[in-house]
Amino acid sequence: MIEPSIIPVLVENTEEKTFKFQPGQVSQWLTGQGLQHQILEPDLLGVELIGVEPSELQKIAEALKSNGFDYLQCQGGYDEGPGGRLVSFYHLIKLGTIADHYLTPNTLPPNSILKEVRLKVFLLRDGNLSVPSLYSIFRGSDWQERETFDMFGISYEGHPHPKRLLMPEDWKGYPLRKDYIQPDFYEMQVAY
Repeated sequence: MIEPSIIPVLVENTEEKTFKFQPGQVSQWLTGQGLQHQILEPDLLGVELIGVEPSELQKIAEALKSNGFDYLQCQGGYDEGPGGRLVSFYHLIKLGTIADHYLTPNTLPPNSILKEVRLKVFLLRDGNLSVPSLYSIFRGSDWQERETFDMFGISYEGHPHPKRLLMPEDWKGYPLRKDYIQPDFYEMQVAY
């Protein structure tokens, strides 16, 4: 069961006829730390989504890790479609409380919720497609950031191995972008 206090609430502004999401627990904590971010609509499972500028990503990731979000469950990217933006996302969870439960049984209430948050960095398709790497904070981002670069062309500054992971090194373009045009022919070089 999801606690209502964790899910940002949609509130109607009657004067402007607009809707605004109330900040969730993580967003409130980030605001208290003086970290700039954008409140986004939570996903269907109630996971709090937070928009982050590339310049703020490392600071926010470090702050969240120091606050217990110690595991990068997933990093990836997606294309919003023609004329849309490219997005680099990070799904962080607090594993410490779950791990403590397994070390000392009966310390976690039976209806406790896994704390999780998703960060999203929105990039203009024709703009700077560069984001600071989180490799120094979460080592698990190594191959995930490389795959996102390989498929979407988002580069990660400070990554120790900034090269393609799935496609050949001389491949032109980024196959998962909506504006990608598949080449008619690609000749594989013999590696022997």
